[in-house]
Amino acid sequence: MKTVKIIIVALLLVVLGQNSNARPQDHSKIVSTKTEKLKVSGNCEQCKARIEKAAKLDGVSKAEWSTETKILAVTFDPSKTSLDQIGKKVAASGHDNEKAKADDKSFNALPGCCKYR
Repeated sequence: MKTVKIIIVALLLVVLGQNSNARPQDHSKIVSTKTEKLKVSGNCEQCKARIEKAAKLDGVSKAEWSTETKILAVTFDPSKTSLDQIGKKVAASGHDNEKAKADDKSFNALPGCCKYR
C-alpha cells in the first residue's frame, strides 16, 4: 500500500512538472486581420476580376466584390496596408470608390461594358 501511494505521488509530480515547463506563446507574432467594406463602382464580371485583382496588395488575404451590391469586402493585415491604400490601388485600375476616384486615363482604358459613368 505504501508503494502505491509513492507511485501515485511520483506520477502527480511528473504531470505537474510537465505543465509548469510549458512555454508561453509569443503573441507578438500573431497576425491580426481586419475585414472592412468599400463601395466600388463597376458593372460586370470583368469589373469584378479587375477590382479583386487590384485590391490584392501585400497584406490583403481576401478581396471579394459583389456585382449586385457594388461592395468590396477586404480582409487585410493593418500593419501592412490600409483601406485607403486599397482604395487608391482600385481607383488606379479605373474604378471609383469611397476612398479614391479613378483618373480619366484609367477610366477610359476600361472596356466599354465596364464604363459606369
